[in-house]
Amino acid sequence: MQSKPMLFFRSLLFYLLLGLATVMVVPLLLLCLVLPGTQRNKAMARWSTGVMEILRVVCGVKYEVVGLQNIPSENGIILCKHQSAWETFALQFIFPAQVWVLKRELLWIPIFGWGLKVMGAIAIDRKGGKKALMQVIQQGTERLKRGLWVVIFPEGTRIPPGKERRFSIGGAMLAARSGYPVVPVAHNAGEFWTSTGFIIKPGTVKVVVGPVLDTKGLKAGEINDHTEHWIAEQMTEISLVPLENLPENPQNTKKAEA
Repeated sequence: MQSKPMLFFRSLLFYLLLGLATVMVVPLLLLCLVLPGTQRNKAMARWSTGVMEILRVVCGVKYEVVGLQNIPSENGIILCKHQSAWETFALQFIFPAQVWVLKRELLWIPIFGWGLKVMGAIAIDRKGGKKALMQVIQQGTERLKRGLWVVIFPEGTRIPPGKERRFSIGGAMLAARSGYPVVPVAHNAGEFWTSTGFIIKPGTVKVVVGPVLDTKGLKAGEINDHTEHWIAEQMTEISLVPLENLPENPQNTKKAEA
């Protein structure tokens, strides 16, 4: 068991190195501008791999993935548990070239936001209601047709370990309208790299990649129910923190099953 001062020092060192790595990625971003879409994403994934290695060496955060055989050769939609910043790096090398659905404010962050823009992120106004939903469906389908995976965090924001919130409908609607399959992902990264605290704790993040869900012929509500249930079930297996339901996501329009 490491002392709190040592954990603080190692966490501080990681954040300093992360900041340095972020500044150093600027030349890579410029290079990505002349690369085809999927090559841009692969290039940025290499940078994320480097960040994960820094996290392992400095903070002692490792990971293990169960279910890699479930990742199909064809692209689809990743509906992932959202607890930490960890998964935003990890998904980039667990899965092939991808784009994320995220709040548009993230594009305003210097360097980091530029990288998201280069990767073709689908940046939405989370207060946009139906307009934001249609943007996810239209732009998400376009990205899928280009051969990219689309990553969506259906809880809408990072949720602390032991908490869960009903899924918003956007990812399921994209799957129902586009016909592309869904791959659910559960993990417990928030138990080591929290969404609110500064200190990063050493340990092994457990990631479970679920079986592919063929969405053809399914309604959005059915897709959401299946994915939400599967992820919640996996979290009871990999997390030591008892689950507690949070108030329903105000953006959740689950009653829409078109």
